[in-house]
Amino acid sequence: MPMTLAEKILARASGNKEVAAGDYVTAKIDVAMAHEGAAWVIDELMKVGIDRVWDPERIVILFDHWAPAPTELTATMHKKVREFVRRHGIKYFYDIKEGICHQVMPELGHVRPGELIVGTDSHTTTYGAFGAGGTGIGTTDMAVVWVTGELWFRVPETIRFYIKGSLPRYVMSKDVILYIAGRYGTEVAQYKSIEFEGPTIRDMSVSSRMTISNMAMELGAKFALMAPDEKVIEYVKGRTTKPFTPLYSDPDAIYERLYELDVSDLEPQVAFPHSVDNVRPVSKAEGIKIDQAFLGSCTNGRFEDLAAAAEILRGRKVNPSVRMIVIPASRRVYLEALKAGIIEVLINAGAVVCNPTCGPCMGTHLGLLTEGERCISSSNRNFKGRMGSPKAEIYLASPYVVAASAVTGEITDPRRLMGGEGR
Repeated sequence: MPMTLAEKILARASGNKEVAAGDYVTAKIDVAMAHEGAAWVIDELMKVGIDRVWDPERIVILFDHWAPAPTELTATMHKKVREFVRRHGIKYFYDIKEGICHQVMPELGHVRPGELIVGTDSHTTTYGAFGAGGTGIGTTDMAVVWVTGELWFRVPETIRFYIKGSLPRYVMSKDVILYIAGRYGTEVAQYKSIEFEGPTIRDMSVSSRMTISNMAMELGAKFALMAPDEKVIEYVKGRTTKPFTPLYSDPDAIYERLYELDVSDLEPQVAFPHSVDNVRPVSKAEGIKIDQAFLGSCTNGRFEDLAAAAEILRGRKVNPSVRMIVIPASRRVYLEALKAGIIEVLINAGAVVCNPTCGPCMGTHLGLLTEGERCISSSNRNFKGRMGSPKAEIYLASPYVVAASAVTGEITDPRRLMGGEGR
């Protein structure tokens, strides 16, 4: 029976020769990732008197949501997790210095094609850019995984987005996924696996693909998969010594629905408050005054995102009425940007560069908004109250748009700032 990539991953993980959409399987987990949510997982285990884990080498724990701890409560949570890590010999523990989970996991070799990975974070779909079945789960489910190494799944139906056309200058993968969200809505992939494919995807860097798989969660996706090509294989081989077997959909696999997009004429996109699918082209957003520009997060805090912003900001200044906050997605990204002179460009332009963390994106610390303020953000959610006051407004956009808007003090088409290039 022909199978989609999601079906093949779940068939392998459950020990079945084949599975089909709608089947229920119990699957063995290859890697279980937890950020500070690990503290709540530990609480779940304590409730039932369990103080053991199934495999300390398959559990990855890191701190990113509150790093460094901004309150006494979060400091206590960190302490609880550190003690648990020591007691159980968790091999892969990354304290506050390493960065945001969805950047650190592939960066340090914990994401491999064909594997099934669960995480206590909804944007675990990011690993689909590597052909891995990544999905977010709750802390109760994670407690089960930590003890048994298994979890049940309903095999999802698969929808396919075939994307063709060369992206215009100053248009990024973020614009593609925002356009999809705006056109098809946030319900289009509820508990479905998405397969993204086509020449546009194949032309993208690994980082750009991660942005799409990351934000596919905002469409409701269970998995957000891309066929692992040579770019991905080389990326992974450079970071792990563990063997892996890439999986691919069969040519005659059955999809619930097919979508085809030509992005040749796509213009930069902006998601208006307070929903990710409230998307309009930047030409319909220009002129909206902003108070803050945020560049970072697991969506767009990678090296190429910082480089894009630096391209706009080199020789320019952040508008005096705007606070620009830049947060590299990981320590390695930070160092790479330092060595390339990108951080210097951003700081000279007037940006404030902070340590890798999820803080502003999820509204826990570093760059919250107060009543009446507006932020243009490269992150993945613009829900009411996400970054502080429920009376603030968050607009989502690409790093190019964020940087251009920081310069002018209002939402701006980067092509206009760059002399009309790309228009």
